[in-house]
Amino acid sequence: MTELKLPSLDYAALAPILIMLGTALLGVLVEAFVPRRSRHLVQLTLALLAVLAALTMVVFNADDRMLTAGRALAVDGPTLFLQGAILVLAAMALLLIGDRSVERGGAFVAQAAVTAESADDRRQAEGRNGLTEVYPLTTFAIGGMLIFVAANDLLTMFIALEVFSLPLYLLCALARRRRLLSQEAAMKYFLLGAYASAFFLFGVALIYGFTAGIPGRTAGVDFATINAAVSESPASPVLLFAGMALLAIGLLFKAAAAPFHVWTPDVYQGAPTPVTGFMAACTKVAAFGALLRVFHVAFADAGWDFTPVLGAVAVLTMLVGAVLAVTQTDIKRLLAYSSIANAGYLLVGVLAPSRDGLSGTMFYLVAYGFSVLAAFAVVTLVRDADGEATHLSHWAGLGRRSPFFAGLFTFILLAFAGIPLTSGFTSKFAIFGPALAEGQTWLVIAGVLTSMVLAFPYLRVVVLMWLSEPGESTPTVTVPGGLTSAALMIGVLATLVLGIAPAPLLDLAAGAAEFVR
Repeated sequence: MTELKLPSLDYAALAPILIMLGTALLGVLVEAFVPRRSRHLVQLTLALLAVLAALTMVVFNADDRMLTAGRALAVDGPTLFLQGAILVLAAMALLLIGDRSVERGGAFVAQAAVTAESADDRRQAEGRNGLTEVYPLTTFAIGGMLIFVAANDLLTMFIALEVFSLPLYLLCALARRRRLLSQEAAMKYFLLGAYASAFFLFGVALIYGFTAGIPGRTAGVDFATINAAVSESPASPVLLFAGMALLAIGLLFKAAAAPFHVWTPDVYQGAPTPVTGFMAACTKVAAFGALLRVFHVAFADAGWDFTPVLGAVAVLTMLVGAVLAVTQTDIKRLLAYSSIANAGYLLVGVLAPSRDGLSGTMFYLVAYGFSVLAAFAVVTLVRDADGEATHLSHWAGLGRRSPFFAGLFTFILLAFAGIPLTSGFTSKFAIFGPALAEGQTWLVIAGVLTSMVLAFPYLRVVVLMWLSEPGESTPTVTVPGGLTSAALMIGVLATLVLGIAPAPLLDLAAGAAEFVR
């Protein structure tokens, strides 16, 4: 009888994941046993302490380079850097989620089962405290993202994909106001996300078939086996190309890359704004972390085959994001198309198969995350009697009503446009430089041209805020509470510091830019 050997587990290396998932389970118990009036403070404190503890363990593990949990998880430089980025950005998002001073009762519905647009729905929108279930949902999502960037085989990656996707589908449906729009957004995200997950899983099956028959190896979906199969498998390469394509569909959907981007504007517009910020920052880090690992580790020897296809996707993504951003009249949809265009720029970094390309992509993810969370923090403050005033016509003359917050938003938009002395400029330089060095000149030219197009909608908002007269529809800017103020200031200061002195973070990313294989 063969003795069953359990996989070795390095609990210190797994600690950030275990802390977040354990806290999510503890949050479920808080919902069951803590009185309603105390839950908000308990849940917010618990979630923030968990993020801080997990981040501490990431720093503690900084020198670890290993495969653990039966080679299912890789703890290496990119894993630790991206886990740290997710946790820092998630802490900012939790501050926005936890603020109840901007909107009385918070940004979330008090009772999700209430029929939208009913009398009960209108009563709950007037100030009843919002759901606190959002905190365990958010911590589950963070835990899934930490697994996603560390996954060293495709099945583990799929499980992590579902762990962080399912809470996001629910969070998108929990907006306090405009409930129908929020529920529609969640339904679109759920249905399209289910299809994308199915494509990913079908791709896993094809790749498994492709790895069969390698001399001296059993079939598998771990990245070492896949990498060996690319050069040694006797199976038809059709299985490899079809499997890669289906895997890419699942990952590019999460990254909001064209033509798999159609969910993004509707979901960004309909979801509660703190959740939109959380998705725009943290989900993008997780998605590109997985893309980097899959194409730099598992399919590294097939670069000649996938680079032209992913390059075409990158150009299409940049074009769709830049051109359609020009036509938008809602600030959240504009930021959604901006996010799509930035996904295209990040794909340029993914296709630069060098250490500099990897480090530049990781730097870009952090810099963009800080800026986009700060942008959505400002969006939560511009309000009228119906809640957030997201139509661009309502932003006319905002610079005269509230010059301080209009100035902050102007600075963030200039960073998105890539103006020097902002993180947007240094991050674009960090990915375009390695791409040029690797011969991807056509992608860099497309990136520069679309950046020029994308600057127009940003500058249009700036002109609207500063050079238009305030009208009757111009809303006021709500004085932010301490939590929103902290998130906004962290985002703005990081955008400034990473534009003026990016070297420490660039050096940190460069030191972390090596995968364990």
